[in-house]
Amino acid sequence: MGSLVVRRGVTRGWWLALGARARPEDAGFGIEAAFSGGSRAGRATWGLRVLTPAFPCGAEPWVRRLQSGPVEPRSPESTAPPEGVGGGQRGFPDAGPSVSGRQPQPGGGRKELAHVLRAAVVERRGPLVTLNKPQGLPVTGKPGEVTLLSVLPELSQSLGLRQQELQVVRAPGKESSGLVLLSSCPQTASRLQKFFIHSRRAHRPTATYWAVTNGIPPASEGQICAALTLQHISGVNVVVPVKSPSRRDILEGVKRTLSHFRVMATGSECALIQLQPLTAFSSQLQVHMMLQLCPVLGDHTYSACVGSVLGQRFLLPAESTKPQRQALDDPLLRRLRLTPAQAAQLPLHLHLHCLLLPGSRPTDAPIELQAPLPQYFSRTLQCLGLCQE
Repeated sequence: MGSLVVRRGVTRGWWLALGARARPEDAGFGIEAAFSGGSRAGRATWGLRVLTPAFPCGAEPWVRRLQSGPVEPRSPESTAPPEGVGGGQRGFPDAGPSVSGRQPQPGGGRKELAHVLRAAVVERRGPLVTLNKPQGLPVTGKPGEVTLLSVLPELSQSLGLRQQELQVVRAPGKESSGLVLLSSCPQTASRLQKFFIHSRRAHRPTATYWAVTNGIPPASEGQICAALTLQHISGVNVVVPVKSPSRRDILEGVKRTLSHFRVMATGSECALIQLQPLTAFSSQLQVHMMLQLCPVLGDHTYSACVGSVLGQRFLLPAESTKPQRQALDDPLLRRLRLTPAQAAQLPLHLHLHCLLLPGSRPTDAPIELQAPLPQYFSRTLQCLGLCQE
């Protein structure tokens, strides 16, 4: 299996790049966001403040209407910049994961999606627009498909941006939810993209994800190092760990990847984990948690690589393990109030919660952008009793 190293006692925080210096800032646990348009409601729970998004009942049903056909394993998604349970009487009645897509009728689907994304806007700062992407919405796709990129002209018009069209600066992959950073100024977009590249090369985290995992990592905090490559297995492109990669492997596409993790809460043999990717590779965070024997809840691609005998977990060879729907044990199903069939449709619980941007001047403190959790994610935290430690 992949080469895995967990380092304890890693310093958390963020340092301003591009020649500027600032004190480290911790991503924190609380959720706070200012909505532009739409209603805003808050409630205190588990020691944090959760702001209910203005779109939970609008975005996820839109994603459901893109679904049809048989359930297929998900292809890996990129966590780099271009980078929900349906039905049932209980569980997650208003959320649906996107596992296979068909396109809405031309025109209507784009207009509906633009309306959904307009309601999902979290904040506007000058030329920057941040929105909270619903799980299952792809950022890019084939020509003719309805994606985030395909509706940027309509979204720009609805936001009153007539001179410059929005472009994507940073976004999570299709199966992840969370912050999308857009800019109507090409120069600002270029500056921020260079900043993200510079920070990544220096292994300075700028993105913070939250994940709910099926299992608890052995260490409360550390770094996960693994060499990864992309392979085509059983008709699906999957990411496979590579043990002790050679120089030739590196030249042929194997990449050494690194993520920082911190366990924020545990309960019901599950964990709420803060993840900060320090490199960019397709499905990096999902594979890293799989290597920790703690697959992300709703990961229907890599959870099959974690086997269990008499309560002891172990890794199965990723290169010979066919992706399949995540199977949850009976106690966890009862805590989540789900049937096995509903659990097989569980959305991926991986949310881009926070992005850190450089200040407008070198002496300015970094700017922190945050996105509230999806409704299904908050419900899972409540069901599992995952509270801040």
